Amino acid sequence: PCRSVLTVACEQTEVLLFDPISSKHIKTLSEAHEDCVNNIRFLDNRLFATCSDDTTIALWDLRKLNTKVCTLHGHTSWVKNIEYDTNTRLLVTSGFDGNVIIWDTNRCTEDGCPHKKFFHTRFLMRMRLTPDCSKMLISTSSGYLLILHDLDLNKSLEVGSYPILRARRTTSSSDITSSGSSGPRAVGSPCHQNDSGPLSEKHMPRSSQREGGSPRNSLEVLTPEVPGERDRGNCITSLQLHPKGWATLLRCSSNTDDQEWTCVYEFQEGAPVRPVSPRCSLRLTHCIEEANVGRGYIKELCFSPDGRMISSPHGFGIRLLGFDAHCSELVDCLPKEASPLKEIRSLYSHNDVVLTTKFSPTHCQIASGCLSGRVSLYQPKF
Repeated sequence: PCRSVLTVACEQTEVLLFDPISSKHIKTLSEAHEDCVNNIRFLDNRLFATCSDDTTIALWDLRKLNTKVCTLHGHTSWVKNIEYDTNTRLLVTSGFDGNVIIWDTNRCTEDGCPHKKFFHTRFLMRMRLTPDCSKMLISTSSGYLLILHDLDLNKSLEVGSYPILRARRTTSSSDITSSGSSGPRAVGSPCHQNDSGPLSEKHMPRSSQREGGSPRNSLEVLTPEVPGERDRGNCITSLQLHPKGWATLLRCSSNTDDQEWTCVYEFQEGAPVRPVSPRCSLRLTHCIEEANVGRGYIKELCFSPDGRMISSPHGFGIRLLGFDAHCSELVDCLPKEASPLKEIRSLYSHNDVVLTTKFSPTHCQIASGCLSGRVSLYQPKF
């Protein structure tokens, strides 16, 4: 968070640490895990967590990197995502076992760390918390996007204990008025707890409904609109949130893996029409087709700290994208219907497919990493 260290998750058990200002190598954690390292998340300026295909999460302290603070066991498959709720100080992880697990890292002992399974869904790919930790978003390889509204991590979501809002396809602004009379199109639910489809309103427990708004942990199931994919399935491989909570950023690929897109969806907030059935929460505002190279590998993209730009892996480099040619704020240039993202600059310095890119949280600096292991740092000039 203070931009003093750049951490790199590697395919073969390693974590690398660099000084992003001098580009000097600080340390290599050669056996950070027993399998590929997938994600790194800082809890504060000294503690960070790593997750791996070895099904574990490890906690580390920058002041003492020779040993782990502790290892967390609870997942049964590859762990792909780490989030941290700053309100409750709970660590949240997700993996290809379909589980979202909550960890109380403040109560870790030699015997382990208190944890509980919070949520489960099939085909889980990525899980994110909004900046204010009021929502959890989950993407799946089957093209669904799940949103848990008014998030309460202290309450596990067991069978029948939470209401499911209507499943629907996201709409463009031109579709909103035409769909108002007929209602949203229903689709099947991807959740294990309810394989037959979303719960009807009459099956929702009265105690879970709050007057004048949706109940805690209300689940909305969406099939985000993707250009050219209305009649073809798609896989949501990467999921990011706008730093001000205004939008979500998705990287999607077709089921046949022959097309790939970056899409931006605006959060549509407001009072629900009925307590158990608010309007669709997301609207497609911007999109762009990607290079679709390095098939089978997930490309992680990101927003800039101010949310005005997107850095996206593109072949052997990265593209800097804006909502318009002037890098305006999203709220200042919302189109009436989905528009192309504008390419601000392309940077190509790798000799292999770029898989990840990240802005510095405090400086005008961008990092990118490719499949062959090279890390590049870019310093924009004005």
